Amino acid sequence: MTRHSLPHGMIRAATTLGTCEGYMPGFGNDFETEALPGALPQGQNSPQKCNYGLYAEQLSGSAFTRPQPERTWCYRIRPSVKHTARFDRIDLPHWKSAPHVLPDVISLGQYRWDPVPHADQPLTWITGMRTVTTAGDVNTQTGMAAHVYLVTRSMEDSYFYSADGELLVVPQEGRLRFCTELGVIDLEPKEIAILPRGLVYRVEVLEGPCRGFVCENYGVPFTLPHRGPIGANCLANPRDFKTPVAAFEDRETASEVILKWCGQFHRTRIGQSPLDVVAWHGNYAPFKYDLRSYSPVGAILFDHPDPSIFTVLTAPSGLEGTANIDFVLFRERWMVAEHSFRPPWYHKNVMSELMGNIYGIYDAKPKGFVPGGMSLHNCMLPHGPDRTAFEGASNAELKPEKLDETMSFMFETRFPQHLTEWAAKSAPLQEDYIDCWDSLAKKFDGTPGVK
Repeated sequence: MTRHSLPHGMIRAATTLGTCEGYMPGFGNDFETEALPGALPQGQNSPQKCNYGLYAEQLSGSAFTRPQPERTWCYRIRPSVKHTARFDRIDLPHWKSAPHVLPDVISLGQYRWDPVPHADQPLTWITGMRTVTTAGDVNTQTGMAAHVYLVTRSMEDSYFYSADGELLVVPQEGRLRFCTELGVIDLEPKEIAILPRGLVYRVEVLEGPCRGFVCENYGVPFTLPHRGPIGANCLANPRDFKTPVAAFEDRETASEVILKWCGQFHRTRIGQSPLDVVAWHGNYAPFKYDLRSYSPVGAILFDHPDPSIFTVLTAPSGLEGTANIDFVLFRERWMVAEHSFRPPWYHKNVMSELMGNIYGIYDAKPKGFVPGGMSLHNCMLPHGPDRTAFEGASNAELKPEKLDETMSFMFETRFPQHLTEWAAKSAPLQEDYIDCWDSLAKKFDGTPGVK
């Protein structure tokens, strides 16, 4: 068995058939993996005695009776009850949860921010999180929060998990390593990762400083969207999602576990690493995805389809066809539509849209929306191209054109997104963003046949 070199002597499974560099392909699969031979029971989940003196424990991400329940059986050195003790309440002033509606903050508007500058002080995954917006209610498990992270320092013997929701991580600068109970994920820009609710992990800096975006999903976990008439292929294909193989630490050292629960943070102190799952099987696990694998589809004759055509992952709500959250990607692609306005058109809708720029220029906002920046267009507020984009697209020669070196994304939710005080008063808000539409000219001419 090959043992890969990992921090703190972490041991993970040898690369075997169906794995690639420590990852297993597929979305929502029932995976099985072991870091020691024979650690994974066969034919049953909870034998009277597990090999190696391990404990059997189930991690459930959904109700037992849900169709296709999300659950993973873990075989670990200690049960999780040994990885918690008495909790102390701690304060993380920049990480907020919904509902978070402030009377002196106006969330009604179109907003845009420059990249959040890197801080001088050392920041970990926990202390470097900055909440931009919240939506819905964490207590009723609906809605989301959008964050920016700034990370310069590894967590060392500190661990974290959220009981409130899963985290969708979108790096923009730097490289991070997520050492989780179920394996190790290395993450860099142009990739994303999902960290499930209830999963314990430690975040390490591989190359810093690190900056990126996080969507905290309080609702049903993200899944692949229904393709409808698109059919079986394109968009995000299941085989391109990668789940880590089993890895574990057997270390007796003073550690802390920080827990987010109902929007509050608590710390418990233990005497060992909680990353002690030697083998596991199931469908509830972290994964990563390379955004360069996303195969966009679009109009090949005329008109511009709805932005929902670019959905990578969706978290459904109880209202059919209306997502709790959609994660939408605008990446490189060809534009070929005839006699059509090719950029996103002017519109207002029931969904609230928080966008982030990973790199390059976004075609509807050629100026001001820079890599690392964000924008917010709340529900039922009109938005669309600025004058530069409108005039350029209205008068361009309509030949095939490649949108190149561009990658932006959108966290879209059916709930209004409320600004935090940090986003409204401390983050680098572009106060003049709303003015980008002021120069749009009246072009109306009542003469018949005039365009």
